[in-house]
Amino acid sequence: MAGHSNYITPEGAKKLRTELTWLWKEERPRVTQGVADAAAEGDRSENAEYIYGKKRLREIDRRIRFLTQRLDALTVVDAPPPATDKVFFGAWVRLENEEGDEVVYRVVGPDETDAAKGHISLDSPMGKSLLGRREGDEVHVRRPAGEAVFTVLEVGYQPLD
Repeated sequence: MAGHSNYITPEGAKKLRTELTWLWKEERPRVTQGVADAAAEGDRSENAEYIYGKKRLREIDRRIRFLTQRLDALTVVDAPPPATDKVFFGAWVRLENEEGDEVVYRVVGPDETDAAKGHISLDSPMGKSLLGRREGDEVHVRRPAGEAVFTVLEVGYQPLD
């Protein structure tokens, strides 16, 4: 992942390892058995289950290779930085936008981004704008719709209520 950070939280690393284990020990054997069963039915050229199974097996193998290489390249960051009043990797940040609405984000690596949970990549425009900021700082973020301005209300390294 050229241009992407190689940092990940312990929770994120565990999630990737769990996915890798599941693919290798459960999903791949199940699909392999399905392909073998479909192959035993005869003509493979028109056997949709066989063709789909082989395609799915290639997808699984690709994902296993990716996860194995990615996990080897990642650095797990499991301790807060010395200056916990500033936004660094792993920080939870409460912001107020121009309309007065509050949002909470966690700055994580690109492998952990999840908009529904408020997890943003430190490589994203918002993530880059937040790094090094502290309570009271104004943050300007360039977006396709124009610049947005936020005020940092709170920084922490545990989930914010």
